[in-house]
Amino acid sequence: MTKQKEWTIGELLSTSTAYWRGCALQAGVRLGVFTALDNTRLKLSDLTLKLQSNERGTELLVNALSSMGLLVKEFEYYSNSAAARDLLSQKSSRYMGHIILHHHHILDGWAQLDEVVKTGYPVKVRSYGEETERESFLMGMFNLAMGVAPQLASQINLKGRKLLLDLGGGPGTYAIHFCLANPELEAVIYDRQTTEPFARETVEKFDLTNRIKFEKGDFNLDPISGGPYDVAWLSHILHSNGPDECQALINKTVTSIKPGGLIMVHDFILDNSKTAPEFAALFSLNMLIHNPGRSYSEEEIAAMFEKAGVSDIQRHPFRGPNDSSILCGIV
Repeated sequence: MTKQKEWTIGELLSTSTAYWRGCALQAGVRLGVFTALDNTRLKLSDLTLKLQSNERGTELLVNALSSMGLLVKEFEYYSNSAAARDLLSQKSSRYMGHIILHHHHILDGWAQLDEVVKTGYPVKVRSYGEETERESFLMGMFNLAMGVAPQLASQINLKGRKLLLDLGGGPGTYAIHFCLANPELEAVIYDRQTTEPFARETVEKFDLTNRIKFEKGDFNLDPISGGPYDVAWLSHILHSNGPDECQALINKTVTSIKPGGLIMVHDFILDNSKTAPEFAALFSLNMLIHNPGRSYSEEEIAAMFEKAGVSDIQRHPFRGPNDSSILCGIV
């Protein structure tokens, strides 16, 4: 049963205007406000000059960002908060701006959610350019995964496994950290050719080119090459596909794994009521806007596993910061 919540007028208005905060943050990233400030303090006139922006508009934006606690205003000077300097300046190794730009790119679709619900089909949205959107998505996924992968890899026992398939692995973040945590492990990143430059660059940064290869292909259309594998990792793939495509993909993956091998699905897995966690339920709407996919429940994924011949199906205790989780089984 869905939990009842007491809603007040204030909470309703706060929820209805929550996108204001998101848009202010996204504008700050797009304009480079946090990068311009980085580790310095600037007057409004100097910041405006650096951004080549309108002074009135800039003042209203940086005051709003200060009210949110992202900037600090002291008399006539503005500076980054510690979090903004660490996460929103491009000069930081922990920069999260790419995923924030991705959220900006999909905002137009969310504004038309009522139309999507009426028709059941995606709507036409503004384009920011295929290359721009691809870069922000892939690098955003990389940065998010970098915050999760080291901890996750240390919690999953792959002792004795020799070859890992990172299906739809993009930049290869998880393949990299599984290999770092398991010195005897090698990996294959299987993804579309457009992601190959990102993957090769990332793998090279971690000095793992001798242990991680890239195989190009569309996992919905092409055979999975590079195996047979001891373990397959499917991270945030199922939610981009409809139920039939998910079943076909799991079937195909299972045939690429050695008997006794391990298959793991990492995604925003719903409970069986499909009403929690909240992020997973809302993420289904994000998929409705953009493609035939959605978040799937634990029992739905387990049923797909069973149909593909997977046994010993278990929910791993790992929980990600946005309530992602893992279901695994033996082939």
